Amino acid sequence: MKEPVAPVSLAAEAYEFVKQRILRGELPMGQVISRRKIAAELGMSFLPVSEALLRLEFEGLLESRPRAGTRVRIPSREDVRGHYIVREALEVQAAMLFAAVATAEDRNEVQRLAARVDALSISDQSLYLPAHEKLHRRIADGARCPALSMAIEKTHALASTWFCVARQNSDDTTPVRRHQDLVEVLISGTPEEAAQAMREHVNRGMENSMTRLKPYFRIRKAFGTTYFRSEKRQKQQLLN
Repeated sequence: MKEPVAPVSLAAEAYEFVKQRILRGELPMGQVISRRKIAAELGMSFLPVSEALLRLEFEGLLESRPRAGTRVRIPSREDVRGHYIVREALEVQAAMLFAAVATAEDRNEVQRLAARVDALSISDQSLYLPAHEKLHRRIADGARCPALSMAIEKTHALASTWFCVARQNSDDTTPVRRHQDLVEVLISGTPEEAAQAMREHVNRGMENSMTRLKPYFRIRKAFGTTYFRSEKRQKQQLLN
């Protein structure tokens, strides 16, 4: 007898539901995920929810422990460093190709998107995240390599969860031009100059993530195998 397989549409629906809640910061890092609660909210059985959570675990957004359950993954320093090493390799290649082969339409579009991303970075986190992903995806699209574009898209989900956590209590309203400055080099510079600008951009992102995630690194080191089902207990650990 073959085991029943959840309908693709239901598993995909559960996957998007949980993923978007993570990316919006509604399920913070360390938060235990209840299959029963998600299934009840979506009006579906455990099977598609379980398949969705397995997929999210494979992508690095969740982690599981025997007899402890599943939670939004708390990264280690090695996790963050490894993520940005991979991201640098992908995005630097995209920047070089973009500088070499992008059309005038590509260049105008990324310039417009970069201005929007910089504006949203200090005004609206919920809109910033999709706009930021769209900008980097558009740069990859301009590189004319679909496989590269797809790989870059997959790398952004993890960094988005880290950004949500880091920006929750930010009061910084200083105007920034980080993405506009990057795009100016991609538009007018050589492939080598574009590569260097993107490398510096990605490394700056890694440094910011490392700084913002320090409280979570401490939690993972001290309580790596302990899953807190209470948000109050999680917040207490962050403050300690």
